[in-house]
Amino acid sequence: MKNALDAMDGAPGKIAFAFSRSGQKTIIDVTDTGKGINPKLHKEVFRPGYSTKKRGWGLGLSLSKRIIEDYHKGKLYVKTEHSGVGTTFRIRLRK
Repeated sequence: MKNALDAMDGAPGKIAFAFSRSGQKTIIDVTDTGKGINPKLHKEVFRPGYSTKKRGWGLGLSLSKRIIEDYHKGKLYVKTEHSGVGTTFRIRLRK
């Protein structure tokens, strides 16, 4: 949520959550209308210390990924990105 808010850079925007189930998996999509993420950086954004902000530690996404994947045996990744329009992150969890 915090990253989605920051991506909107103070401009009006939306954050949407979509929940679904596919077989034995629960899927959560988090979509914002922020500035988007360059496709070349999709994996980089999960690296500890990576940040585009002047202030901050760059630990939010790396910690989230670790919790979801190591403790819940799920998956967190950038599902879609539309430069200048927004980003969707997907969380997949086993039922």
